Amino acid sequence: MVPSPRSLRAAASNLARKLVHGRLADLRPTPAEVVADWPGGAAVRRYRGPRGLIAAGPPVLLVPPPDGPARCYDLRRGYSLAEHLVNAGRRSYLLEQGAGGTPGAGLAEAIEAVGRDAGGQPVQLVGWSLGGVRALLAAAERAAPIASVVLVAAPADPAAVPVPAPGGAASRPEEAVAGALFGGPAAPPPDPARGLPGVEKYLVRPYQILTHLDDAEFLAQAEALDHFANAMVASSGRAREGLRSALLRDTGEIEFEGRRIGLDGIRVPVLAIAGRDDRLAPASAVRPLIRLLPNAPEVRFEIAPGGHLGVLTGSAARATTWAHLDRWLDEGIVRHGLRAPRRRRPAAI
Repeated sequence: MVPSPRSLRAAASNLARKLVHGRLADLRPTPAEVVADWPGGAAVRRYRGPRGLIAAGPPVLLVPPPDGPARCYDLRRGYSLAEHLVNAGRRSYLLEQGAGGTPGAGLAEAIEAVGRDAGGQPVQLVGWSLGGVRALLAAAERAAPIASVVLVAAPADPAAVPVPAPGGAASRPEEAVAGALFGGPAAPPPDPARGLPGVEKYLVRPYQILTHLDDAEFLAQAEALDHFANAMVASSGRAREGLRSALLRDTGEIEFEGRRIGLDGIRVPVLAIAGRDDRLAPASAVRPLIRLLPNAPEVRFEIAPGGHLGVLTGSAARATTWAHLDRWLDEGIVRHGLRAPRRRRPAAI
């Protein structure tokens, strides 16, 4: 196709911005401060909202996958779930997993820390990918006060989850990035200079870039995905493998670390969101949650556009996945009340 004058002007503008600023994507993290930490690097961070906005309502804890970067919730400005939550006035926290931790390490303690920081309120968990399975484990064991669980692209049926071959190509950029979470111990660690297997082919090859030089959003998202890929933790994969083997069975139990955890122990509302184009955790792998949580007061299942990572933070997520999440969290305020953080009294003079 012959580019139009408008397309040429847009491409020239994008190139100029990239030359001057080094990138198009705004990768500044959402401001946060540590409220609890543990040996090994695990920590809980509380996001700071805009000046003058007082967060209220039940706290939200974002749970990342084991050995996966928490950056999935804060990909780039405008496509950051963390930024969206704090701008909506929600008290929002992030669990950062320490190096070499097991899938459940620190999660119960993190939930307790968030509850204390939020004035004793129960915590609403939000987990993407295998982070959603981690959240289910915590809710099933009822080790800490949990108000509800939200799972985004979290598989429930192991038979419906295709495991990518190490180094294999993915059909979508976000699947090439997120596929390492399911790679298991046989998958090679990512090369920081190249990103994950398949990322070069689908994000930075010259043909793709040249054909989208006039599309600032495409270029910015490609940069953010590449940055996310380079942040993947290079580990043995034992934490991922242990959690993947815990994926739900038809028995309604999770088999993990030599013990069986019954899903009938989950007695809080659960929202499960699947990506319409997700080939790592397709809707058929997420839908069984509807029948595997018999004692949950509510189990809601939604399908939203996007692949494995795109359903969480893609171009359509704001109007779909985030809208489902907002409605769910608003219902949590109705259930548990709208409480602002307690202020410390000034010291007597």
